[in-house]
Amino acid sequence: MANIMIQRGSGGGYVFYLPKRDLEDNIVSMEFDTPEKWGGEIKLNNGGTYFIEPQIAPAKLPISLRAKRLDAAE
Repeated sequence: MANIMIQRGSGGGYVFYLPKRDLEDNIVSMEFDTPEKWGGEIKLNNGGTYFIEPQIAPAKLPISLRAKRLDAAE
C-alpha cells in the first residue's frame, strides 16, 4: 500500500500523485464516483491501475489516501 494524494486538475478531472515516486498523472477512470460511493479501481493516463477502498466522497480535495497498486505504472 502506498500513500497517495488525489486532487482536482485544471480541466475538472482528478489528478493522482504518488510522492514516493514523484509520479503525477491524470485519472482516466474511477470505478465509483458518486457522493455515496467514491473510489475503487482507478486507472491512470499512463496505464497504471490502483485501488482505493470505496468510501463516501470527500467533502473537499486534495485528499491523502492509501492505495494498492494493481498494475505497474511506469
